Amino acid sequence: MSRLELQQTPEKAAPVFAALGDVTRLGLLSRLNDGQPRSIIQLAAGTGQTRQGVSKHLHVLEQAGMVSSSRVGREKLFLLQPAGFAVASNYLKRAADQWDDALARLNAFVKNG
Repeated sequence: MSRLELQQTPEKAAPVFAALGDVTRLGLLSRLNDGQPRSIIQLAAGTGQTRQGVSKHLHVLEQAGMVSSSRVGREKLFLLQPAGFAVASNYLKRAADQWDDALARLNAFVKNG
């Protein structure tokens, strides 16, 4: 098993997919997509979510490795981390490759009968 395959276990990928499975979290990722760090107050503005609610969603995203946070004075700023998306992308690529291999074997079996 390659190093990449070891890194792309279901245990590594599941938190990323769980984090992506929420409309609010997808919206937060979209707001952070420009690469600019934002505070919870900035991220909550105009969403209809409380700061506490946004904070909980950001915690899930941070645990999944999709955002990072840093303190600047009294403010906590959040920044998008593309590496978190790489986990999901690599996991899906591996799954797609496995299906492609299985379909190729099936196709060969059907042709060679």
